[in-house]
Amino acid sequence: ILNGWFGLITGDSSSDADVSSVMGFSGFGKKARTFDLEAMFEQTRRTAIERSQRVLGHYSIIAPLVSCQSVSLKNSVDFEFSCHRGNPVKKIPDTHEITLQHGSKSVSALALDPSGARLVTGGYDYDVKFWDFAGMDAALHAFRSLQPCECHQIRSLQYSVTGDVILVVAGNSQAKVLDRDGFQVLECIKGDQYIVDMANTKGHTAMLNDGCWHPKIKEEFLTCSNDGTVRTWDLNSEKKHKSVFKPRSQQGKRVIPTCCTYSRDGKLIAAGCQDGTIQIWDRNLSVHTKFHCRQAHAAGSDTTCLTFSYDGVTLASRGGDDTLKTWDIRNFRKPLAAVTGLSSFFPMTDCCFSPDDKLLLTGTSVKKDEGNGKLLFFERESLQKVYEIEVADASVVRCLWHPKLNQIMVGTGNGQAKVYYDPVKSQRGAMLCVVKSKRKEKHAETLTQDYIITPHALPMFREARQRSTRKQLEKDRLDPVRSHKPEPPVSGPGRGGRVAAHGGTLSSFIVKNIALDKTDDSNPREAILRHAKEAAENPYWVAPAYKQTQPEPLFAEEEEEEVDEDQPEWKKRKI
Repeated sequence: ILNGWFGLITGDSSSDADVSSVMGFSGFGKKARTFDLEAMFEQTRRTAIERSQRVLGHYSIIAPLVSCQSVSLKNSVDFEFSCHRGNPVKKIPDTHEITLQHGSKSVSALALDPSGARLVTGGYDYDVKFWDFAGMDAALHAFRSLQPCECHQIRSLQYSVTGDVILVVAGNSQAKVLDRDGFQVLECIKGDQYIVDMANTKGHTAMLNDGCWHPKIKEEFLTCSNDGTVRTWDLNSEKKHKSVFKPRSQQGKRVIPTCCTYSRDGKLIAAGCQDGTIQIWDRNLSVHTKFHCRQAHAAGSDTTCLTFSYDGVTLASRGGDDTLKTWDIRNFRKPLAAVTGLSSFFPMTDCCFSPDDKLLLTGTSVKKDEGNGKLLFFERESLQKVYEIEVADASVVRCLWHPKLNQIMVGTGNGQAKVYYDPVKSQRGAMLCVVKSKRKEKHAETLTQDYIITPHALPMFREARQRSTRKQLEKDRLDPVRSHKPEPPVSGPGRGGRVAAHGGTLSSFIVKNIALDKTDDSNPREAILRHAKEAAENPYWVAPAYKQTQPEPLFAEEEEEEVDEDQPEWKKRKI
């Protein structure tokens, strides 16, 4: 026994049988399974190498057919030939599209949250609509619609950098911040319009033109207005703006900023003004401009959009003079390139860069029944047109290329928001809702008859509980008596044995009676005596009843009254 215990302690398996035989049981059970990790890793590595060789061997056979030598693995599922890398046009997702019907008026604002799950559209019809790609089906209906600024047109919408709040800029002087469900979080204060120096008032005093969020600080946003100021705001302080920037003309006069934006790093603030200038300030220095271009666009035309490239070096401007220009902020005197002839009828026609920073896209405007609005793609360096998409028979107002979804959103002048995507190059977004079938309309199920719940009634008096109203409705539909449709009121002449009913109002009843009454009751005495002769000759109603008992009438004879001449005048009877 001692030898057995010693073997058990020391791990000697030869003594296990002796101990078990002495203690009266067959054994200690199965031994623990051991693993050779090095062998498992080696086997896995060999399997991966064999599979990679088979895949590369398959694509080496078909590679000469497409004149391409190398193959790149994309998202571990889709393979894309490396010959497409050099051509940015191949990355444009335009093979498929869906149309979201916002309304009947122009879509003047578009916004996608950073994750690409929700789209927000705003228009000239004052409505802001929320679209959830994951919650929509093929019917493509918005899950919420509201008018945050009442009767003011929506001019700009943008999600914050975290995607939890939305900045709403409308035609009034007070910007609003909504949460993801459309409930108000903040409303900017309105300034005092009787103060001359706009830096001394707490908020805007005229219509807003544009607004955007800070790309790094989630509580800060920017607005510009017709009062000639660009103001920054803090989400936690609604009583006053954070700082004020005042654009000035060459003569030092006030000019109106029509668009504004932050640089990608948030250190610069740029504004396009009505006099054709583009003015850029350091965010922390609001007095003097850091960069200034006097003749960026034609004077008197509204610069509709400013946007920075993803590398933060190039600035693109869309002018009201039908031009698109790119600028290097390190050499801000003259544009890098320019394109003319791009018609723009809206004060918020915008432009944006592609996610790879190689393309620049913008939309064109058209008059009614004079062609189709187009989405144009330009090469960033030379602004040479490389591609175009005919969107609709209306103007293209807004465009947005989301970097995560790789999908393009377009707002048009006929109330539509279109989403362009490619099932291979894009992900999520519109592809989540197009695969879902339309939901069947749910009809409200109502009780076919009143059901009185009496839990303490005797079983003989207790009514059977209705388990399903749908089955009862189907039975009632088969019953010709219960499903009989009431006859509508007869209009016009009567038909089918039914008399046509005249109007149910009091006025129609009076008019009907007046039209049917032909008698003349202007003299009631003549109307009664008209029947006197007939009543005397043929007494039927009154006279026969009293013929035997009716006494003969005796009337007093008229006597002439004696007139006393001696009595005073006031006692005499006046005739």
